[in-house]
This record gives sequence, C-alpha cells and structure tokens, in this order.
Amino acid sequence: MAMVSMKDLLHHAYNNHYAVGAFEIVSLDFLNAVIQAAEKTRSPVIFNVVEAHFDLFDVRLLMAAVVQAAKRSSVPVAVHMDHCSSLDTVGAAINLGCNGVMYDGSNEDLPVNIKNTRQVVELAHACGVPVEGELGHVAGIAGDNGEYNDDLSVHTSVQEAKVYVERSGVDFLAISIGTVHGRVNGKTRLDFTRLARIRESVDIPFVIHGGTGLNDQQYHRLIDHGVAKINCFTALAESAVQQIQTNLSQEGATYREVFARLSETIAVKVQHCMQMWGSAGRAAEVLMQCDAWQNIEHVIVYNTSVNEPAVVEEMLRKGKEQLSNIPGVLDVQIGKAIREQGTYRYCWLIRFAHASVIESYKTHPIHVAYADTIFRPLAADRISNDYVIVDDFELGRQMRPMTSQSA
Repeated sequence: MAMVSMKDLLHHAYNNHYAVGAFEIVSLDFLNAVIQAAEKTRSPVIFNVVEAHFDLFDVRLLMAAVVQAAKRSSVPVAVHMDHCSSLDTVGAAINLGCNGVMYDGSNEDLPVNIKNTRQVVELAHACGVPVEGELGHVAGIAGDNGEYNDDLSVHTSVQEAKVYVERSGVDFLAISIGTVHGRVNGKTRLDFTRLARIRESVDIPFVIHGGTGLNDQQYHRLIDHGVAKINCFTALAESAVQQIQTNLSQEGATYREVFARLSETIAVKVQHCMQMWGSAGRAAEVLMQCDAWQNIEHVIVYNTSVNEPAVVEEMLRKGKEQLSNIPGVLDVQIGKAIREQGTYRYCWLIRFAHASVIESYKTHPIHVAYADTIFRPLAADRISNDYVIVDDFELGRQMRPMTSQSA
C-alpha cells in the first residue's frame, strides 16, 4: 500500500522546495492517466475529487476506484476532496476514504469563515485528516473553464492570513494572488510581494488553485515562496477534449476508437507538471519519511442475553444504520457465526479511517447513545480490539499494538 499521510506529504514538499500536483479525477480515464504518470516519473501525487463535479459521476463509485488505486499504487498517494461546501460534505468525504479535505469558505466574511473552518478542522482532525482552508477568493468556477475577471477575484489579505490560520487551525492555506479557475486569456499577473508578506507571518504549506496558464518561472517562484500543492484540471480536460475531437474526425469511428489514447494523452500533461514542479523522482524518499495511511479494523465479538430473533435483528439494523454516520467510519459489517456451538455468536466489523478515530468514535454521541441504550444491555458478554491489516502497511515498520474499550 502506498497511501500516505497527506500532512506528512505536503510538509515534505514544503521543507524540500517542490510541489505535489493535485490532479482532479472525473473518470477512470483521468485516474488511469494520473497513475501512469506518477509511476513513470516516480512522483508522489494527490488524487483530487471536487464537489462541484459531483454531477459528472456517482461519487461513491468513483471514490471506491480512487481509494483502491491509491492503495495499489507503488508511489505515495493522498486522496483529497476539494471545495467542500459544508461540514456534512467533509464528513462524507472522510467516510468515503479521503485523507485530506478542503473547506471552501472563501465567499464568507472572515469571522464566519473562521468559525465554519474551525468546525471542519475539529471534525477532520478527530479522524486524523488534515484540512486545507481558503482565504481570499480565486475567480472562476472550480473545475470549469472560464475567463479571467478581476472583479470576481479577492486577493488574500496579508493582515487576515495570520488570524485565519491561528484561529481556524488549518493545516494548509489556499491563497489568492492572481490565479483564476479555468483557462486564462492573456498572461496571468501574480502578486509575489503579497505572497512573500503572507509567508512571513504564516509558516504552513500554501496551495495554488487555478494554476493553468502559468509559465515555468512563475511556478518555480511560487514554490520558492512556500507553495507545496498545486491543483490541476483545465489543462488535462483540454488535452482530453482535443484527443476526442481528433478521434471523432476519423470517419466511422467506433466507441473504442473515439476514446482511444485518452489516458495516454492526459498522462503526458501530468508528467510535464510533475517534472516542472519538482516532484518527479521523489517517491522513494517520501515513502521512507512519511507515515503510511492505515485504516483500522475495530472488531467486537459478542453474545446476546436474549434469544428473540426480532429483538436481535432490530439491534443489528439500528447499529449498522447509526454507526455508519459517525465521522471516520468507513464501513460497518455484521457477522453471524456459522456454527451454533461457536464461543461467540455475533460480531461487528467496523473499519475506521485512521487510528485517531478509535478515541473520537468512543466518545461520539451517536456511538454513546447506541452502545449505552441498545447494544450493551443486550450484549454484556463481549470482547473488542483494534487491528491494522498486515498487508496495509510497509514491511519493516514496527506495529504498535492498540486496545480499545469502545463497543
């Protein structure tokens, strides 16, 4: 498994003066392209899924593929949900397997942005997940093509940046210094003086949204000023459209021919970004220096004090329904013993996103209410423990035993 802590990943980039690309995934063609490019260049990478594009795909199906691709990859990968609009979206993103989230409060007044971002940080950090926040506003619609419009851009305030970071608790800061979402007409002018002043007061990795159209020199200066994550979609989408148009120009093109070479074409753009931003060739050192992202299996085996099937079934149904809504709970499964003479007749198999969830789950109001009023009165005879699946962490890393009294 090569899914790594996104916080470790971006701090490695920040401290070593390169940037990791966050490439938006909208289909399996994009996912395959980003994997191909990352493994060919031996680059760490971020798979980026954007809330604004949920209408293009079934998010649960796509996220399942994205997370599995991250775990199978031979290079370090983080999975990020971008431009989350609410606390509910953030919680859903984490429960779908994201180990990084962005809350976009850039259209809000500073006090409201701080308050809402702080709530996101508290929820995400309880699950071990870092948070990207945005101060200022990048013009254009996230993930879509658009023209530059100065009237819609709000540059990040130097004075507000320190206050926002300290009070919100964000791990990464998305800044607005002149970029725009979508394709830019003409040359983009970046306010590097503003960026330098922000960095003097804020010592966390910066993020650039709307980077399409910048030149190599601008990217290098951004990285020199603390940018460690650069989002990319428009350039990839445009190359995909051009390839499809070329394929359609062939008379009588079949479905297979219309979408031929799509991943390969997108991958060329991704490789170029990885080389330009300095992440190419960094995979080995990142894997050595960043913590692996490990899911935790919370296992409870138990017997019930009643033999009424309807009562037991209702307890199980409510548990699966309610516990699945706790932030950081990726999956809830119910087991029944095959053999009647087994020591324990039932089990819960609950997958946590991260070891941090062990504690936050134990004290979460949903868990407390279910355990105290429904489960424990019927299941006094029980054993619980937490496990890391051996295949999910690198050989050679020491296992840290963990116990839990939650049930």
